[in-house]
Amino acid sequence: MSLEKEEKNSVIKEQDFEELLKYCMSSGRINPDLYAEYDVKRGLRDSNGKGVLTGLTEISDVVAYDIVDGRKIPSDGRLYYQGYDVRDLVASHKDRRFAFEEITYLLMFGSLPTQEKMEKFLDILFDMQELSGRFVRDVIMKASNPNIMNALQRCILTLYSYDEAPDDISVANVLHQSLELIGKIPLIAVYSYHAYQHFRMDKTLLIRNPQKGLSVAENILYMLREDGKYTELEAKVLDTALVLHAEHGGGNNSSFTTHVVTSSGTDTYSAIAAAIGSLKGPRHGGANLKVQDMFENIMENCSDWKDEESIRSYLNDILDKKAFDHAGLIYGMGHAVYTESDPRCVILKQYAKNLAEEKGLQDQFALYELVEKNAGELIMNKRKLFKPVCANVDFYSGFVYKMLGIPKELFTPIFAISRMPGWCAHRLEELVNQGKIIRPAYKYVGTHKDFVPVEDR
Repeated sequence: MSLEKEEKNSVIKEQDFEELLKYCMSSGRINPDLYAEYDVKRGLRDSNGKGVLTGLTEISDVVAYDIVDGRKIPSDGRLYYQGYDVRDLVASHKDRRFAFEEITYLLMFGSLPTQEKMEKFLDILFDMQELSGRFVRDVIMKASNPNIMNALQRCILTLYSYDEAPDDISVANVLHQSLELIGKIPLIAVYSYHAYQHFRMDKTLLIRNPQKGLSVAENILYMLREDGKYTELEAKVLDTALVLHAEHGGGNNSSFTTHVVTSSGTDTYSAIAAAIGSLKGPRHGGANLKVQDMFENIMENCSDWKDEESIRSYLNDILDKKAFDHAGLIYGMGHAVYTESDPRCVILKQYAKNLAEEKGLQDQFALYELVEKNAGELIMNKRKLFKPVCANVDFYSGFVYKMLGIPKELFTPIFAISRMPGWCAHRLEELVNQGKIIRPAYKYVGTHKDFVPVEDR
């Protein structure tokens, strides 16, 4: 076949595809007025943006309002893990290394452990923090992927083949599988990144086994860095970030996905892979990447980071779709639930400040503060909103990861490592309570038609 013929066929195929795409777009479009007519809660939210109640949980509580004389009054956000305020939990761990591990115990078992129980639990987790050489060679090292979230999904689904009872969904077996996943996902994430760097970017391959006795945060830094070294503050900041991302109610997209998929009776690996697929989305776990890209754009286009009027002008350009990605969004600002403040952001901001001082990046931190100070007001004025707009946890988390030397490819996987205990707790909660399969209704708004034979169409 001649080159001209090949190119012609390629063009014809492209034309065929474009025609199919046109049909797909036209046939799939629904009149937006019908959502109001049938009172459909798009995104499972009511007209005020509040999530539709679809289940019950004891794992965590997200609070953004106070009830005063029967009225909802916006307040500083509060987040509770198994009834404990996350601010108290973080404050109690100032001089301790295993905050994330203790929070994992709390989320999974509903109570804070005694010292004896914590030591036994750490021994169990240490034993789970290993991957066979065969798995690393045959799964992680093959088909390396620049998107580490997809690599996580593939590896977790493949763990099914290494499990002697993968379809056993008894609580005892799922608990064991959950602990295995919590222990292994940091290794899978870091090794997948190193495999990508080696096979796609021609970098030296670095695979370092975790050290038993180190915290999850310490081992991530130890396995990731070429020299394996880190400061006490760096490990503490990452440990705190893991705690703050560990859980956020049953209604967030990935945790709800865990409930939905678990309710079908499927295996643990399929349920967690689905949650990772949800978290990968830029509207969920990938948001801090957009924040980082936005700030890099601001720093390139605003020469004086202390000039508040210049910064406000550029933020207005972003909102007017004249700057950055032309989406009209200031990323990291606003939250579906929180109003006055996101408690995770408040806590992480202080750690970001401390780390910026250690790294000599106070000027960048000051820019973040300046944007945070102005962005909420500008968004409210531009969009004519009455609900306060606060910075969310994604606003500072990417900056923290950047200061820790964590590459962008691992920003969302770090979130997945953090959220694994929450997902596993929600899966166990769904199984323990033996709920029905989750099946919300969709209203059919098309028309019924008589079949027409192909020769008559």
